Amino acid sequence: MMTDAPRLCYGSVKRGASMKQFDARSYSIADFVEWNTNGLLDLSPKFQRRGVWTRAAKSFLIDTILRSKPMPKVLLTQELLGKKNVRTVVDGQQRIRTILEFVSGGFTVLSAHNAQFAGILFTDLDEDVQTSILQYEVGVDLLYNVSLADMLDIFARINTYSVTLNRQEQLNAKYLGVFKVSAYELGHAYINYVLDGGILTEKQVSRMGEAQLASDLLVSVVDGVQTVKNIERFYKKFESADTPPAEVLAGVRRYHDAMKYVGAIYKAESLRATNWSRSHWFYTLFTCVAHALEPLNGLEDCPRPVLDEASVPLWRGALDELSALYTQYTEEEVEAATPAWNRFINYAQRRTTDKEARVERAKFVLARISR
Repeated sequence: MMTDAPRLCYGSVKRGASMKQFDARSYSIADFVEWNTNGLLDLSPKFQRRGVWTRAAKSFLIDTILRSKPMPKVLLTQELLGKKNVRTVVDGQQRIRTILEFVSGGFTVLSAHNAQFAGILFTDLDEDVQTSILQYEVGVDLLYNVSLADMLDIFARINTYSVTLNRQEQLNAKYLGVFKVSAYELGHAYINYVLDGGILTEKQVSRMGEAQLASDLLVSVVDGVQTVKNIERFYKKFESADTPPAEVLAGVRRYHDAMKYVGAIYKAESLRATNWSRSHWFYTLFTCVAHALEPLNGLEDCPRPVLDEASVPLWRGALDELSALYTQYTEEEVEAATPAWNRFINYAQRRTTDKEARVERAKFVLARISR
């Protein structure tokens, strides 16, 4: 029986048809500037969503270029109109718009992202810096012979492989201010210690675990011991600051000072063998060390044992004993734990990132070290 109804072949490919619909290329920023100047660049495709980037987002992108770091690929189509090739940006238009705006003198980089070039228009930069920017290569997938239906299919496929963002990744996408940037720099500075010490796994780092940890620790030395849930409040508080405020700069200094002594007490490989390598224990270790160096908000009622080069071995001995006793009381001799120890154990196992638990753990540890 014959029918005029069309047959639907999902995923079928015609025999002999070319499978390739794109070429991977790279073009310099100078190329994009030239195309735009000559009317050969279309930045407004009908199917592209057009959000508005903040000044901070624009600044961060230009800082990426100034530091010669790679950015995500851009998707272009190319069409011959008359005797000229016109390129349409189908994905990445905000990046290209930002680059063109910067080169035309539309804005400057913020000090929070790059103090060296902050406040300097492109035309006022040294000639070698301008050249470096114009020579920066943007990775491109150049699409050809692509219909609108194919284009929509491409976008759908790209989004199919997107991983749902965790909380820290959401904050990373939302904020670009001085507190976030400072925290990320600290996270990167101590990434080897964090990994070698077993505080975080490579899988956790791949999902920005080091950024959350560094942000959490930076909050503690800026405004005291508090819940991990307050990280976003500090990102938001300092989002609009053009330069790092004094309290953030002081926090960064205190962070480095604390990590200096943490590293002196425990080399990474030694830390890994103790309970202090657990992330919530490490938070307690860090805040106890920071409080010993300079008083921390939230720990006003806690003792501040001496911490200098001479006292490092004393700290190590006390911390080793704490870790060993915890294991003994939780795994072997549960009934031998004192009420004070049971209280500490409770705060080490339940609601570990709440302010109350963090404060009580620090009080217990500082009191033991001060004996």
